[in-house]
Amino acid sequence: QVQLVESGGGLVQAGGSLRLSCAASRRTFSTYAMGWFRQAPGKERESVAAISWSGGNSYYVDSVKGRFTISRDNAKNTVYLQMNSLKPEDTAVYYCAADPKLLTIARATADYWGQGTQVTVSS
Repeated sequence: QVQLVESGGGLVQAGGSLRLSCAASRRTFSTYAMGWFRQAPGKERESVAAISWSGGNSYYVDSVKGRFTISRDNAKNTVYLQMNSLKPEDTAVYYCAADPKLLTIARATADYWGQGTQVTVSS
């Protein structure tokens, strides 16, 4: 079992930045691919970004490429999502996810995910 706890969400104006963090409970965190989903009201869950266990491979949905950066610190069992140049359409609940495979997270599914943190971008 892997428990994931997100933090860092909030309200920001368009063009601003936020950094999301996700702390994982399990010591074998370093063997899991990690990522972030988001879901806006009335919309399907979307995979935003994912990173392999080593950090050597990553995935981004087209709409965030060049604006968001995913990273991880295996020594701290933590994954981050740096979000720059935020847009109102980025408004959603963001969920941290963990799965043995990066491609699984890229398909917006995973073995484990957290409770979510709200990100609201005002225009």
